[in-house]
Amino acid sequence: MALLTPLFAFLYHLPQVYKWLLKPYYVASLFMSVAFLAVRKTPGICDRLATQREDGNSCDFDWREVEILMFLSAIVMMKNRRAITVEQHVGNIILFSKVANVILFFRLDIRMGLLYLTLCIVFLMTCKPPLYMGPEYIKYFSDKTIDDELARDGRVTWIVEFFANWSPECQSFASVYADLSLKYNCAGLKFGKVDIGRYGEVSKKYKVSASPLSKQLPSLVLFQGGKEVMRRPQVDKKGRAVSWSFTEENIIREFNLNELYQKSKKLSKTRGDKVSQSQFPPVPEEEEPEQQGVEAQGVESESKKDK
Repeated sequence: MALLTPLFAFLYHLPQVYKWLLKPYYVASLFMSVAFLAVRKTPGICDRLATQREDGNSCDFDWREVEILMFLSAIVMMKNRRAITVEQHVGNIILFSKVANVILFFRLDIRMGLLYLTLCIVFLMTCKPPLYMGPEYIKYFSDKTIDDELARDGRVTWIVEFFANWSPECQSFASVYADLSLKYNCAGLKFGKVDIGRYGEVSKKYKVSASPLSKQLPSLVLFQGGKEVMRRPQVDKKGRAVSWSFTEENIIREFNLNELYQKSKKLSKTRGDKVSQSQFPPVPEEEEPEQQGVEAQGVESESKKDK
């Protein structure tokens, strides 16, 4: 039952995720996640494995292996309660499946455990999850551009994500943030990102820790008039991030995106009116037909008097 929730979520979003699911990273991760299952159930291989079953069937799980797999299911269920995207659900399943495989292989044969652990380390160092490459209205800052851009126009509200490419949470949040930028970006409300894993000075200035232990990645900060108004997750006095779920609904509610968007649209309209008035000279008003007729009659009467 622990795997039903991520399974249903995966099936629901299957038309949207099949492209990234078929990428080499996820294909290789899937094979590594089911490695022990394949070894234990493949005829010709499982016959030579050791077992603690009373019936001596080495092609089936013993009670200790079942216990480890049940514990894995419980951990995945707890972790996926905070997952907000299908990528996070699948990532949690893959991560803890590899951990369980390491334990199971070491318990079965230390040589097989060392081999599998070596493969996991090599895979971790050489293969990275694919980054989000979909549509977005996001401006990427560097350490030299972020301050100038935030202070350029005080009427513009900025929502800036502080992220790091190595963070799985940031990678999973990328699609959610991109969708928000497509829905709410306008002249008075803009979205930005800055990689604090690359620009350490930005991390210090805006007090966003890049340490994996701080749990501050990703961080969303709202700027108005070039000054910080609010951020999520919040940080307590000890510098620890308060737990917060980066769902689209939470972001819309906490940052009042609907209200900000309506105000920003009004700002863009007033800007457009000012630009149009400055570019084009005022059109002279035409005289009304009745007034033109009266003036014409006055001219005729004056000409008759002169005669």
